[in-house]
Amino acid sequence: MKTSKTDVIALNPKASHDYSIEERFEAGIVLNGWEVKSLRAKRLHLKESYALIKNNEIWLIGAHISPLPNCADQQTDSTRTRKLLLNRKELSHLAAKVERKGYTLVPLKMYWKKNLAKLQIGLGKGKHAYDKRAIERKRDWSRDKQRLLKIRS
Repeated sequence: MKTSKTDVIALNPKASHDYSIEERFEAGIVLNGWEVKSLRAKRLHLKESYALIKNNEIWLIGAHISPLPNCADQQTDSTRTRKLLLNRKELSHLAAKVERKGYTLVPLKMYWKKNLAKLQIGLGKGKHAYDKRAIERKRDWSRDKQRLLKIRS
C-alpha cells in the first residue's frame, strides 16, 4: 500500500519508536463534516492516540482533530472517540491477538485514498527501554560508519 507525500494527512512517528509493529491494517473512519474539512487542512495529531476493541467494534481514542477557526458548529469535541471500519474477519483476528498475546493497536498514519480518509493501524508490542537504546546505538554506528567511509574515499 503506497501513498504519496501529498496524500498523507498525519504520521505518528512515536509509534515505531515505542512499539515493534508486526502487522498493518487499513481502516476507514467515521467523521463529521467539520472533521473532514479540518483533515483537508492537515489539522490532526495522532501522537497520543490508540485503538480499542469494544463490543466487536473498533474505536480510535485520543486523536486530536483541531477545528477550523470558521467552523460553524459550536459543539465540536476535538478528541472525541471515533469509530473505525474494518471487515469482520480482520476485526476478529485483531481481537484475538490483542486479548491473548498482549498486543496493542497503534495508529500509524492517516491518509486520503480515493477521497476517503483511511487510517493505518499497526498491531505491535511495546518496546523496552534497552531495545530502544540498542536501536539508537545501531543507527548512530551506521551513520558514523558512512561518515568514515566518505572521508576515506
